[in-house]
Amino acid sequence: MYNVKSMDANEFIDDAEVLDSIHEAKKLVRDRKEVERILEKARKYKGLTHREVAVLLEVDDDETMEKMFKVAREIKEEIYGNRIVLFAPLYLSNYCVNNCKYCGYKCSNDIERRRLSQDEIREEVRALEALGHKRLLLEAGEDDKNCPIEYILECIKTIYDEKFENGSIRRVNIDIAATTEENYRKLKEAKIGTYTLFQETYHKPTYLEMHRGPKRNYEWHTQAMDRAMLGGGIDDVGIGPLYGLYDYHYETVALIMHVEHLEAVAGVGPHTISFPRLLPAQGVDYDSFPYLVNDRDFKKVVAAIRIAVPYTGLILSTRESIEFRRELLEIGISQMSAGSCVGVGGYAKKLKSEEDESQEEPQFFLSDHRKPLDVIKSLVKDGYIPSYCTACYREGRTGDRFMSLAKTGQIKNCCHPNALLTFEEYLSDYADDELKEIGQRLIDKEVLNIPNEKRRERAIEYLRRIRNGERDLRF
Repeated sequence: MYNVKSMDANEFIDDAEVLDSIHEAKKLVRDRKEVERILEKARKYKGLTHREVAVLLEVDDDETMEKMFKVAREIKEEIYGNRIVLFAPLYLSNYCVNNCKYCGYKCSNDIERRRLSQDEIREEVRALEALGHKRLLLEAGEDDKNCPIEYILECIKTIYDEKFENGSIRRVNIDIAATTEENYRKLKEAKIGTYTLFQETYHKPTYLEMHRGPKRNYEWHTQAMDRAMLGGGIDDVGIGPLYGLYDYHYETVALIMHVEHLEAVAGVGPHTISFPRLLPAQGVDYDSFPYLVNDRDFKKVVAAIRIAVPYTGLILSTRESIEFRRELLEIGISQMSAGSCVGVGGYAKKLKSEEDESQEEPQFFLSDHRKPLDVIKSLVKDGYIPSYCTACYREGRTGDRFMSLAKTGQIKNCCHPNALLTFEEYLSDYADDELKEIGQRLIDKEVLNIPNEKRRERAIEYLRRIRNGERDLRF
């Protein structure tokens, strides 16, 4: 029997339960009334079980898929409106002791290994701030000798201590290897935002096949969020499989089971879910992976997860093409990276010489190479509000406090005006004339959509103060 409250990874990601869910879904999907029931349940913004998600993943006719996309779009608009949170990854080190079949940083690759010095980190942060970024995701390979937790903590302090005329980096999120409760407590004390760890694959035999090195310990890796939340006191975590390593039906059902497990043991599910899709990388035989996910199925996966976990932020990276990112924004994505460099030291080098980042030795190859300014222009023209908001982290609206507001619909009373305030900052400090013109029109229109009169008046006053030089005003 599936035991959601178990702390053992092999129980809360129960292989037999995943397979049985998929098997039953293949029969249930033929019942149109059952599919309609699931979609109607989803419209109540209460989410779905992993078994219900399994049914949606079996949908393959265009008419029903369009219904799924419509429901996903409705849920996204209700919870997140037209806001898109922007961030950038910052790669600290490409040292790694693991030999993962899918990764350009694997230890068997003959690449130049390095980690950033604190002075180099300051240069990277200056370059990122010049692009308008206020929220970073720190990335590093697993190597306790060359990249220990003490180094990570020093990097966090360096980033937070760096000050600019227009403020500072306001929130540092972390994506590093599974670690101990003690180290998670240290990260908590360092005031990180969200701790992210990608499962890569929930299918244990595939997981063991893909990994060599410390990361090969499936249980240690899969139970990391239990240690981070229950032992380390970290409020917000981010999860997600690497689509393309194993069958997407299995990965997605198991992902929702992981969500259910965290809700059961920690009282709150993941703050974010990411959708990395396997891409070519140096030393990776891309054509040897039999489970690569095509665009049609991948779009279905994004919609199904948006429907299943309506209050969780869904993140899309620059792995996807410009055109496909636009499609996925419509049906569920609420956060995206912009202007990413996935090599160590790439931002400062690019700022100095405008070199193409492909000259770096990246973890994987990107599909969207636009600068943040161009990404933002595209978002505004499509009617989205670009947001650099970090207010919830700094106001203590994290973990169950965030979810209680989100599930009652109250969080948008903060998120909508905060998005406008941070976008106003961007227009004042980083935008060119074209973006200032179209961005100002968007803000003037959207501020009138704040339903609470007092909050609307306060937002208008904050916008005026930002235009006069104040920064970091928030709800």
